[in-house]
Amino acid sequence: MSMRTLPLVFINLGGEMLYILDQRLQALNTSEDNSEKVMNGIVGAMFSKDFMDELLKPQQLYSHRTLKTVLTRIAHASIMRLNPASMDRLYELMVMAFKYQIFLCPRPKDLLLITYNHIDTIRELVKDTPVVVNQVDETHRKIIEVYSSLPEGEFQLLRQTLLIFFQDMHVRVSLFLKIQVQNPNGRFALSTSGPVPHGIDVPGLIRTFDGKGREVRRTEFPSGGSYSSSVREGCFELHGDRVIRLGMDMYTVNHPEETHTSKDTFVKTDNTNLLAKEELNLLARLMGSMKAEKEPKAETGFWINLFTTDQEEEEAGASGLAEEPLFEVINIQAMQDEQVTTELARIAGQFAEEEPPGNLTSSKGDDLLAMMDDL
Repeated sequence: MSMRTLPLVFINLGGEMLYILDQRLQALNTSEDNSEKVMNGIVGAMFSKDFMDELLKPQQLYSHRTLKTVLTRIAHASIMRLNPASMDRLYELMVMAFKYQIFLCPRPKDLLLITYNHIDTIRELVKDTPVVVNQVDETHRKIIEVYSSLPEGEFQLLRQTLLIFFQDMHVRVSLFLKIQVQNPNGRFALSTSGPVPHGIDVPGLIRTFDGKGREVRRTEFPSGGSYSSSVREGCFELHGDRVIRLGMDMYTVNHPEETHTSKDTFVKTDNTNLLAKEELNLLARLMGSMKAEKEPKAETGFWINLFTTDQEEEEAGASGLAEEPLFEVINIQAMQDEQVTTELARIAGQFAEEEPPGNLTSSKGDDLLAMMDDL
């Protein structure tokens, strides 16, 4: 299992989250000022130096719960708030989009091109705020420095680790269903045609050589698909043409209903105390390193609902694909960001109940909760 997956996971999932939120903010005619504050707040938290330095340390991937908790904290680093049901749907969309991109990745190394496409688009979203753009550029340089020298085998291990992590997520997304890249059971339908990876020959030809290395015969065979050669290799530098489109914004304001998900999710869970403690330690390090800029006290935040009403959000978990467009309501009100702390307190409490009474060597997340109270 690769120990270098966390940076790629957070950048790519974070990019998908920003795409969806940007689409909804535009569709709901949110003021340009508020939209800019939301984007700057989220990107600033996600690409902060301390946070990224912690992510870049070799470490294992943990549970979906851990990732969703940290991503919720990142999303709430701005003036925008999402209720739990909305965050659940958002996380499912992010995961399924990234999973699809991993499946279609031509070569394992092209995971970097997918990541760079996300970074390029994120940079464009905050282009009017030089300080945040500098944060994005600095993170991009670190990613290039860490990953560009990895051998092909390490990239194959990265891709395999990610596919194993996401293998039990089968959430149906209406956008994927509409373009017929996803089956009704939530599994992807992969094409057997298209361009081959860069540097790979188009299948359908067998060449025979003699003992001196000279080609003596060619035999063609049906390849079972319509393949073409790759035009050129994508650019792995800070700026340039990535060639592949995986990782670019696939959402448009013209199709708000296409970002709907159904609740057919299957996720393996590991309830061992050891893994749970490691997850809390990871949360403590990641959240302790997030220094989001605080908005003035007089400024209010706003909620974004991913369904028409709160009742529909609560019922969405048991329903199939909705026929009505989503994201039609936006509620404006002030709010304190206590949701994540409350959830972590509940999780830590569960771990404490499972611990034998005589073991006093671990605080079961007390340090984490104290740290979050100080944020």
